[in-house]
Formats: sequence, C-alpha cells, structure tokens
Amino acid sequence: MKSAMTKRRQYKSEFWERVALEAVNSQKTVAELVSRFDLYPTMIHQWNKALLDGASDSFKRVRVVAEVDAAEVKESYVKIGELTVE
Repeated sequence: MKSAMTKRRQYKSEFWERVALEAVNSQKTVAELVSRFDLYPTMIHQWNKALLDGASDSFKRVRVVAEVDAAEVKESYVKIGELTVE
C-alpha cells in the first residue's frame, strides 16, 4: 500500500543560495522566480531572509576579528619595546 504522504524535496545549499541571490540582485518578481525555479513564494522569502541575516552576521564577525587583531598588534609592539630595552 502506497503512503498518501509524499517525500519532501531536499535542496542543496548551493541551489538556495543561487535562488536567494537571484531574488536580491535581479529585477524579477517573486512570482517570476517561483515559476522559473518551481518553488513556493514562502521558500524564496525565507531563503532571501536567511541570506541577508547571514550577511549581517558575517560583517559582525569581521568587525570582532579586526578588533582582536588590533589588540594583538598593540601587544606585539609592547613586547618588541621590552625586548629592545633589554
């Protein structure tokens, strides 16, 4: 006996990234993207939001790394100064 439920389609991250980037960069409407990629509008909106949220997180991480690097550079200069004096 065949189950009435169908298996959910799985998408690779490369595919949803491409669709989300297309939604951000193109002049096409969500309806056009839906027909082109055979998706539901909700999926495109969710993937687009995930892409944009992830981008803002990336910029936060870059800022933190830059601050850490500045602190390490200052610490290195202090150490160089101490070694020079010795």
